[in-house]
Amino acid sequence: MTNSLRIGEARRRKRRMGIVFFVFSLAILLLFTPGTRADDVTTFTFVTARGMEIPIADLIFPTLVGLYLMAGLAALAGIWQFAKGFEHPNAVLGVVAGFFVLAFLTWAARGRSMNMTGMLSSSLLRAVPIALAALSGIMCERSGVVNIGIEGMMLMGAFCAALFGSLGGSVWIGLLAAMLGGGLMAGLLAVLAIRYKVDQIVAGTAINILATGLTSYLSTRYLQVNPALNRPPTFSPIAIPGVASIPIIGPVLFTHTLPVYLTLILVAGIFIMLFYTRWGLRSRAVGEHPRAADTLGVNVFKVRYVNVLLGGLVAGLGGAYLVLASVARFDQLMTAGKGFIGLAAMIFGKWNPIGALGASLIFGFADALQTRLAILAVPIPSQFLLMAPYLVTIIVLAGVVGQSRAPAADGRPYEKE
Repeated sequence: MTNSLRIGEARRRKRRMGIVFFVFSLAILLLFTPGTRADDVTTFTFVTARGMEIPIADLIFPTLVGLYLMAGLAALAGIWQFAKGFEHPNAVLGVVAGFFVLAFLTWAARGRSMNMTGMLSSSLLRAVPIALAALSGIMCERSGVVNIGIEGMMLMGAFCAALFGSLGGSVWIGLLAAMLGGGLMAGLLAVLAIRYKVDQIVAGTAINILATGLTSYLSTRYLQVNPALNRPPTFSPIAIPGVASIPIIGPVLFTHTLPVYLTLILVAGIFIMLFYTRWGLRSRAVGEHPRAADTLGVNVFKVRYVNVLLGGLVAGLGGAYLVLASVARFDQLMTAGKGFIGLAAMIFGKWNPIGALGASLIFGFADALQTRLAILAVPIPSQFLLMAPYLVTIIVLAGVVGQSRAPAADGRPYEKE
C-alpha cells in the first residue's frame, strides 16, 4: 500500500511539473505575441566590451517566429514531462524558465537591438556583491551562526574603503580597510552570539542598525564636508591574455577588475575548504551537531569565531567592490539590500558556494535586466522595473521553501557541559 501511494504521488508530481511547463508556454503566447506585428524583427548584437574588437555576426530574426519557437519548445517539454517524465525535471524547469526569459528579451528588443554580451557582463558585475554576501553567510551558517548582519558589514566595508582609500590614495589600502571594517562588525556579532549567547537574529539586526547609523553620521559629518575624503581610486579592468579574446565568453568573464576575479576564486576556494579539508569537515560538524563535534575534541567556540570573522572579511570585500570597482565614492545606504539578497542566494544555493554563485547570477541578471529595459523604453512602468530584483528574490525564496535545509544547529547557541 505504501509503494502504491509513493507511485501515485510521484505520478502526480510528474504531471504537476508538466503543467508548469505548459503554463510557461501559454505565458509566452499570451503575454508577448499580442501586439507584436508580423514584420517586427529582433536583433541581438554581440558587441565586445571596452574596445575589444572580436567580430561576431548579429543574430537577426522575426520576432513572432522566435516567440512561437520558444513557446513550442516549452510545450514539447510539457508534453514529454506529462507523458513520460524527465529524469531531472528541475533542470528542465530551469531550461523552460530560460525560454520564457529569452522570449521576454525577444519581445522587449523587437524593432530595436540588444547587446547580449553587455547584458551578460553586466549581470556578472551586479552578481558579485550578492555572491560575496552569500559566501559570507555560508561561512557563518555552516558553523551554526546565523548572520543577518551581512548588510551592515558590507556597508561598513564600503565606508572604510572610501575613507581610507582616499586618505591613502591606494586601492589596496581601501581594500584592506574594507575587509577589516567588515571583520570588526563580524567580531561584534561573534562576541554577542557566541560568548554572550544573544539571539543571533537580534544581534545581526543590531549590527545592521549600528552600521547604518554610524556610516550615515560619519558620511554627513565628514565626507560631505570634505569631498577629498570620498574620492578613492578604483581598480582598473584586467584583460587576461589569451582567454580574453574568446568570442562572447572572453569579454563576459575575463575583462574585469581584480575583485571580480577574487570573487570567483573565493567561490572555488570556499567550496574546496568546506568539502575537502579538515577545517571544512569540522565547520560542518559544528553546524550540524556541535555536541558530537565537541566530544571528538573539536573546539566549537574557536571554529565558530574563526568562521564568523572570515565571513565578515568576505562581506567587507563585497562593500569594497561597491566603492573601489564601481562608483568610486561612498553613498549612504549604498548596499541597497544586497546583503539580504545574498542571504536569499545562500538559501537558494542550499548553503553551497557554487549554488550560491548560480543564484547570485539570477539576481544579477534581474538587476541588469531592469536597467536595460529602461534604456529600451519597454512599456512597463519604471516602478515595476526597479522592483525586478526584489520580486525575483521573493519568487525564488517562495519556490525553495521546504526544499532547502539549513544546518541543523544553525542559530542555536552552544552550551558546553
